[in-house]
Formats: sequence, C-alpha cells, structure tokens
Amino acid sequence: MTDSDDDYPSLEDFEVIAREVFDKLPAHFRAHCEGVAIRIEDFPDDEVCDDMELESPWDLLGLYDGVNVLDKVSGVVDGVPDVIFLYREPILDYWDEGEREESVRHIIAHVLIHEIGHHFGFSDEDMERIEESAIADGD
Repeated sequence: MTDSDDDYPSLEDFEVIAREVFDKLPAHFRAHCEGVAIRIEDFPDDEVCDDMELESPWDLLGLYDGVNVLDKVSGVVDGVPDVIFLYREPILDYWDEGEREESVRHIIAHVLIHEIGHHFGFSDEDMERIEESAIADGD
C-alpha cells in the first residue's frame, strides 16, 4: 500500500459497501441471515490469529464467528452471537496485489458471501466446489 491511505476506502466506507452488497442478495438468502452482524475491522485480533494459527494478520480477509444454521436446526446453540468480520487492511492489500484488476466492492462481496456460506454450514472445500461448478457451468 502507498504512504497515503487517502484513496483507500475507510472502515466506514467498507461498512456502507458491505451493507449495499448484503441488501442486494436475494431476500430468501438474507432471511436466513437475520441476526448476523457484519463488523469491519482493520485486522483480526491476536486471539483469532492464534486460534487460526495464522502466520500474519494479513492472511485473513474475513471470518464467520458463531453457530451455523445447520447446527442451530440440530439444536446446537451456545448463545454466541453470529458475526461476520471483514478485515479492511488485508482486503486492501489483496486488492493492491491484484493490481486493482477487481474492484474493492467485488472483493468485499466475495469475502462477505464466502463468510455467509460458513453461516450456512459450508466448509471452504464446499464453497470451492460450488464456485468451480458455477464457473464451469458458465463456460
């Protein structure tokens, strides 16, 4: 990133973008996300980095923290609030490394939808298969 962050979206800008992306999701999809908070932070905290055994806080773009829908339906509820975290600095770094070929909005949308997938109980492998299938179907 450059010395000046003036041309980078702020935490508040990220909140606006994330809300706009969420609001454009299909209504039935959003309905299953009722009560899920979206929080924007610059980086994951030390506890998250330790729990996930990250080499660096730059390695994580987003995180779902809570009890997924499948476990809730099964009766596994521990009172933990459902929160999706989007990490501003790693997302902006990813954007810069990609030479800004994708818009920040596109990356935020991808990360947000990915984390919503975890809310629905999908693993990273499940979501990769879904994405690969969608891409293959589009060819």
